[in-house]
Amino acid sequence: MQPLNFPAYSFRIKNSQNRHYIFDGIRKKFVLLQPEEWVRQHVVHFLVFTKNYPKSLINVEKQLLVNRMKKRYDIVVFNPDGSIFLLVECKAPEIKIDQSTFDQIARYNYELQSNYLMVSNGLEHYYCQMDHENEKYTFLKDIPDFSR
Repeated sequence: MQPLNFPAYSFRIKNSQNRHYIFDGIRKKFVLLQPEEWVRQHVVHFLVFTKNYPKSLINVEKQLLVNRMKKRYDIVVFNPDGSIFLLVECKAPEIKIDQSTFDQIARYNYELQSNYLMVSNGLEHYYCQMDHENEKYTFLKDIPDFSR
């Protein structure tokens, strides 16, 4: 897999039947290593090891309903009170982040009501803070570190 624009992290990778798998510490299992999963695992490590978010507040690849259609978000970080702090959309490195990516995460966030959004293809990262009252978002240089 190609190097990404994240700090260097250590991953558990195994080979089975000529396919590579990466260990997901949140789901506590090996998952097929595809380009988007490579990005997702880097983001999880970034959140845990760089931003200090507890693993217990992170959820990966869960289903939600958007306009009565089943969708899956990539990563959600919860506040200790159970509300959603951060919604993350991951794309494979070869996928260009464009308006359709932001439209997708905005549709998901309409249901989830997260305070912050992150979009990454592993090479480019975008961070936003939501203003739900005025239905807009502000781009940020980074997301906040975890604080109790």
